[in-house]
Amino acid sequence: MTKARHLRARYRRILRFAARYIAQEWWFEVFLPRLGLGWMSRRGRSKRAQHIAQHFHAMAVGLGGLMIKVGQFMSSRLDVLPPAITSELEALQDEVPPADFTQVRALAEADLGVPLEQAYSSFDPEPVAAASLGQVHRAKLSPADAELVGFENVVVKIQRPGVDAIVTVDLAALRKIAGWLDRVPFISRRVDLPALLKEFAAVSMEEIDYLHEGANAERFAENFHDNPRVQVPAVVWERTTRRVLTLSDVTAIKVNDRKALAAAGIDPTAVAKGLASAMFDQLFTHGFFHADPHPGNIFVTPASNSQDWVLTFVDFGMMGQVPDNLRDGLQRAVIAVAARDAKGLVASIRAMGMLLPSAEGAPLEQAMSELFDRFGGMGFAELQKVDPHEYKDFADKFGVVVRTMPFQLPENLLLIIRAISVTSGVSTALNPAFNIWTAIEPYAARLTNDQRGNAARALFAQAVDTLGVIARLPRQLDDLSTLIQRGRLSIEIPAIEHRLRALERLGQRVVSAAVFAGLLLGGIFLRQIDEVFGWVLISASALPLLHAVFAGVSGRGRDH
Repeated sequence: MTKARHLRARYRRILRFAARYIAQEWWFEVFLPRLGLGWMSRRGRSKRAQHIAQHFHAMAVGLGGLMIKVGQFMSSRLDVLPPAITSELEALQDEVPPADFTQVRALAEADLGVPLEQAYSSFDPEPVAAASLGQVHRAKLSPADAELVGFENVVVKIQRPGVDAIVTVDLAALRKIAGWLDRVPFISRRVDLPALLKEFAAVSMEEIDYLHEGANAERFAENFHDNPRVQVPAVVWERTTRRVLTLSDVTAIKVNDRKALAAAGIDPTAVAKGLASAMFDQLFTHGFFHADPHPGNIFVTPASNSQDWVLTFVDFGMMGQVPDNLRDGLQRAVIAVAARDAKGLVASIRAMGMLLPSAEGAPLEQAMSELFDRFGGMGFAELQKVDPHEYKDFADKFGVVVRTMPFQLPENLLLIIRAISVTSGVSTALNPAFNIWTAIEPYAARLTNDQRGNAARALFAQAVDTLGVIARLPRQLDDLSTLIQRGRLSIEIPAIEHRLRALERLGQRVVSAAVFAGLLLGGIFLRQIDEVFGWVLISASALPLLHAVFAGVSGRGRDH
């Protein structure tokens, strides 16, 4: 099969997979409930979701490319996807065989402009790691290069041959699928798919540009230059191109290897605390964070200085940035969580753009208050002792609130959620008693102090705003009085208008259902007298049936 035919087949396979399962879910989640058969949909929902996730997992591993990245992204979409899917995809890693070394060598030599034997004094053809977009080999620098940079042992990351074309095809398929899904109101009102895909495409293109990754590594290192607990491999720019990246070899103990840590005399609980602290620094202090902090990308290196160990981060292809407005919302959320302040947490969620302006916050505030009251402050070990039925009862109640709230997730928040989720999972694996609430409290205290430092400025600004309101009040009251006298005062209440529109559509569907029944029964009876006219009535009954079943689909999307 030629390369072009292979790429076309890949594109069609991705679209066929998406079309099959979108059609399946439309049948079960839209069509059957409109026929009064919602019980059939609910009965097999969990198994269907798990089946979809398993098939996607197999397809992603088989295709490689961006499909594995898509699965990793979807594993963090708890706001849109059910747990049966996200839990299945959590374990999806770059499970792909290494590329043929002859092709890898040709690519590296073409980019470096010299044979590998001239660029490096030794080069291991067996990769130490193979991923969907590239693979890593150990090597030694030439004596001249080693003298220049101050070290000899390096790892060389080389892009998979042909991956540029694969990424282009995968993104084209994803744009087509995003166009289909964007027509589904439940999804479109919760996430801006075109914007999300644009962000994903930008991150993906940056990930296959190793010059950009090298710059990310140096920026990350600069952010932590005064933190002896965190280090980053050095970039050998003399042996780095867009498709070849040479770094100092910092391979050490994988962060989740408890046995190796214990053997080296390193306390895993201290590592868990240090990892969480490093992630919070990235999010709340620097606003530039490692978006893929899985165990393969973080090492624990025994140190010879005053520190007994350091965290070494690698693979800076997928990085995220926290805009100022989002960082402010995250800071307010951290303070609210530490204070068990449900109202403040909902306010921060709204400030981050996760709730539509018209959303009523009271139901979510009540749910968060119950969450704090029952589970707040518990570590993983304590949560394991809670009766599973209590979890189920709370999840059922809380799930209803979440599904009915008009949530939407800004695309730049996706990487943050994934980074926190992975970090929390690794920290908990190191220390089952790890308590995310306790880990957040020092940051909450510091952020609270920072806010107090700005209190005087904020109070002054509020006073100015208040004086402005008071100055405008007489004129506004006069205008309001005029409107009342002229009978031109109108009040907009979005929630009531939404319910009125829903009742109007329901009435129309009831009428259509009655017309359908009348035409169908009339046709059945008349067919015995006049078969042609009877069949005409039976056929005509299809029109009101379609209206009764499908009326309101597009309306719900607009109402929300």
